[in-house]
Amino acid sequence: MTPKKVATEVTSQECAAKMMETLPIITQFFRAEMRRNASFLTASLSVPQFRMLAFLDRHPGASLSQVAEHLGVTMATASNLTERLVQKNLVSKVENPQERRHVVLNLTENGKYHLQQVRAMTSARIASVLADVPKEQLQSVVEGLTVLYNAFEQTITQ
Repeated sequence: MTPKKVATEVTSQECAAKMMETLPIITQFFRAEMRRNASFLTASLSVPQFRMLAFLDRHPGASLSQVAEHLGVTMATASNLTERLVQKNLVSKVENPQERRHVVLNLTENGKYHLQQVRAMTSARIASVLADVPKEQLQSVVEGLTVLYNAFEQTITQ
């Protein structure tokens, strides 16, 4: 008689601990890949610059203060990042018609293309890392990520 595998219930604390253990290595991988992939393109980007492009992709017309808040940097740092991206023709900056002291930031077509290229290259690399993972486990990962996305999306929109 073979022993049955006893299913153990995972607590939210155990799940949180596993996330805290796992996410830093994944984030480190993403950052390294994005940096490497961005260097293949004409406008090499730092991670904060890439994060700014991704933020503006999700929030077109954002203000400098919104960018600073998202990146967790000062207004001066956000302004410097913006200027570098404007010089690289990746971001456009125009005065807000309602408040001339504020600017409206958007991705340029070049910025959208650059962001899409870096994402595609990074996604391809992630897929190659996951290529040997069995399909059932990949399905579990996708289901788990969907659960996490839904749980954390609610905290952002509240």
